[in-house]
Amino acid sequence: MDTGPMTIELVHVALDSFDRAGVAVWIGGGWGIDALVGRQTREHRDLDLMYRIDDDPQIREVLSATGYVAETDWWPVRVEFRGPSYVDVHPLDFAPDGSATQAGLDGARFEYPASAFVHGTIDGRRVGCLSAEQQRLFHSGYELREIDHADLAALASALPGR
Repeated sequence: MDTGPMTIELVHVALDSFDRAGVAVWIGGGWGIDALVGRQTREHRDLDLMYRIDDDPQIREVLSATGYVAETDWWPVRVEFRGPSYVDVHPLDFAPDGSATQAGLDGARFEYPASAFVHGTIDGRRVGCLSAEQQRLFHSGYELREIDHADLAALASALPGR
């Protein structure tokens, strides 16, 4: 399978497919920062998506129908799909107040306050994404790579103080 970068066209194909299936997703990672900034800031290897854990069968069905196969399956932590590019999905368990938790390895849990779920723009398209605060939180607690520094710099220049 010939896998390339996650292009803006592939992002649209994925989002269109989830829209048709009636499945809500929120974009994280580099594309999530780009959604907050309102423009593509760098090339991306993958598309990180958060979704309601109950929608997992539909997520897998949509990705399969668009040419992706599960390559790294660490359910319920994350599943990475390989196809035209990579899609990394993260199931979330939502509470009635709109907050959510994500399972982590070795029993860890990641908390998402309700305020973590916002909207941004990719190529003129309004998309669900993670807030700047949540993005910054997820870029802490490990040694940052060059792309992490670039993402945080893009976020700081576009949204100072947020």
